[in-house]
Order: sequence, then C-alpha cells, then structure tokens
Amino acid sequence: MRRIGIIGGMGPEATVLLMRRIIAATPVEDDAGHVPMFVDNNPQVPSRIRALIEGRGEDPGPVIAGMAQKLEAFGAEALAMPCNTAHHYADQVRAAVSIPFIDMVQLSITSVSSETRPGARIGMLASPAVRLTGVFDKAFAGTARTPLYLSDDAALLSLIRHIKMYGADETARCRMAALSRALLGEGADLLLIACSELSLVCEAVDPDAVAIDTIDLLAEACVAFSAGRMT
Repeated sequence: MRRIGIIGGMGPEATVLLMRRIIAATPVEDDAGHVPMFVDNNPQVPSRIRALIEGRGEDPGPVIAGMAQKLEAFGAEALAMPCNTAHHYADQVRAAVSIPFIDMVQLSITSVSSETRPGARIGMLASPAVRLTGVFDKAFAGTARTPLYLSDDAALLSLIRHIKMYGADETARCRMAALSRALLGEGADLLLIACSELSLVCEAVDPDAVAIDTIDLLAEACVAFSAGRMT
C-alpha cells in the first residue's frame, strides 16, 4: 500500500474524519491491509476565513505548501487535504512538491457530472469563502452544471463556526437540515457537501435530497491511490 500524506488541522475533527472514512473504505483482512498515512494535523494554519472572507491576516498558502513539503520529505507518495476552502491554494501545493496532489474539487466535479444531467444546479453546502474565491465555479466551467449558493450564505458560515466551537451537536444537525432544505427550495437538483466541518453533520441533510460528500470522494480516492488503482 502506498503512503498518503494528509495536510490537516483545517479543522482537526475534519482531519480525523477523513482518516476514519479512509479506514472504513478500505477492504482488509488484517491491519496490514490498511492505508498508511502520515498526518500533519496543524491547527495553526492561518485562518482561511480571516484571509479570504475578512481580507485580513496572514496568507495560509505558504504554510500549507510547507506542510506539503514536509510530508513529501517524510515519505508520503501522494497528498490529500480535507478542506475544500484550502483548495484555493492547491496550485501552491502542486508547485511545492513532486508527488501527486489528490484534488478533492476535481473529484467532486467528476462525481457530480456522472450523477446529474446537463443543466443541473448543484446546491453548495460550503463556506462563503468557496463562493468568494470561485474554487468550484472555475472547476464547473464547461461542465454544463452550475453551482447554486444560498442567497444569504451567512448562516452557513455561522454553522461552520458553531461546529468548530461545539462539535457536531444537535443544534448543528438541526441547522444543517434547515440549510439543506433552503437550498432545495432555491432549486438545487443535488447537494454537494463542500466543507469538511459540514461533513461532520452530513447525516442531517434533508432526506429528500440527493447529496454527495466531498470527504467521501477524497477518502475513496486515497484508498484507490494507495492500492495502486489510481495514479
């Protein structure tokens, strides 16, 4: 099994969630069949919210790229980053290392395109920073699918901050259900859980929705790479 380096800490629970889902997605007979992971769980990465939404604070890009280099030096053969917003810095990561970067955004575009018809509107359960930076908008270009953001996405940022502070509690689950219903009400054909904090309450999405969780896609790709089924 090839070794995966995880650029983590954004946030810490999301990093552990990716590890758990990698373990759950790996068919094994004993311990030796699991994916070897090197994890840099660094909660001191400068705030993406402060840099991208508030327009102040330290640039996270060089810190994230430095983490990638350390993981490569330690022996990682590919990199994964369980933070959709931080994929704004994906090109800096690629430029800093010689090993593959398993791109969660591109995995999502491929999955959404296979699950929907042209013209579909994809409801984005994501940080407002994802909208502001256009991380997914750029990736959706040319696919005949359109990302759909809530007309007022401040509630999503509030929920993300709540989960960072209090975890996946009942309040978080109720708010996730309400926001998913709101996106359906605004015309979403499919929901994309595109924030790893929101992945912690993915089971709370409205049961009438068809939803894809980006963390699941990343976990599956990590298992495929480690097993040699993906380059």
